[in-house]
Amino acid sequence: MLAHLRERGHESIVVAPSWKGLASHEIDGIRVERYRYAPASLEVLTHDEGAPNKLARKPWLQLLVIPYVFSGAWRTFRLAWREKPDIIHVHWPVPHAMVALPAAWILRIPIVTHFYLAELLLRRKFPFVTPFLSLAVRMSREVVAISRFTADQVRSIRETPITIIPYGGASSPQDEASAPPPAGRPIILFVGRHVERKGIPVLIEAMSRLRHDAELVICGHGDQTPALKELASRSTAAERIRFPGRVDAEELSQLYARCTVFCLPSIIDSRGDTEGLGTVPLEAYAHGRPVVCSRVGGIPDVVIEGETGFLVPPGDPAALADALDRLLGDADLAARMGEAGRRLVLGRFSWPSLAREIEAVWTRAKD
Repeated sequence: MLAHLRERGHESIVVAPSWKGLASHEIDGIRVERYRYAPASLEVLTHDEGAPNKLARKPWLQLLVIPYVFSGAWRTFRLAWREKPDIIHVHWPVPHAMVALPAAWILRIPIVTHFYLAELLLRRKFPFVTPFLSLAVRMSREVVAISRFTADQVRSIRETPITIIPYGGASSPQDEASAPPPAGRPIILFVGRHVERKGIPVLIEAMSRLRHDAELVICGHGDQTPALKELASRSTAAERIRFPGRVDAEELSQLYARCTVFCLPSIIDSRGDTEGLGTVPLEAYAHGRPVVCSRVGGIPDVVIEGETGFLVPPGDPAALADALDRLLGDADLAARMGEAGRRLVLGRFSWPSLAREIEAVWTRAKD
């Protein structure tokens, strides 16, 4: 997003926490100012998986939140004093609104807050964050949410105008229609972290209910990987389930090209967490592949039922298997849905289009 905004004449500086001592650096010419908040071996609140998941599994990490916020606030204030930005755009307002507010208050810089859902669901386990969320919304010139579901969660805390701006397509879609998958056993592809809210056990169970002879490829890694492999080994479809682990961009692109359908079987997990939007289907669309996803969280903002794919109830392996079978058994339907998804990424979810929407938010915030 920042690369596209730079093309439109906007300069950005990213303030972000360090990770195991990681120093400040540049990414594609964009400054990333890292702030230290603990000895390098303890700087593990971020990266690998979402911080809420880490805090739930390792409650002692909560001890790092205070130095995380104070160190970030000091670094942000010093940068804002020196650089004099027009806007402070806060992503994940808990805890980052607290990182930004001192600079915003003292230096009178307008704030835009950008909600992604995970920080909103934290209040179910940690009710004390609700006042901070309310304060973040109240102090914002503009509020952005990544989906209608996320916007509803913000309004449940404090009623306010909200602009919905989703993620963009993670891959650049082709201008021409994608080639059909190669002949042979069809592939169902999953890509994502192996965490509870992804609902991967439901997909493994659905494999044993399929009428078609398809292979399931489960990319990624996470704390649930060993248990998922054990579950798959006991399935009647065990020999058709593969775990390649983390894959690089080139291999992932090849897997999208080879798959028949992409599946995201997300659920609401035991902590009440779910998908704020569901961005991986956009990668499938960019490669011209249809999707089968759960009707949960922000996913319905991405999947147009019956046009770019199918939505099924979360946690229902029978419904998931039926939807997958429809696409596995109808190559023309799969091709039409994949092409509709590709057009959707080129339009609603293209980075240039979304950059213009962010630019409009910034312009309103400065006025």
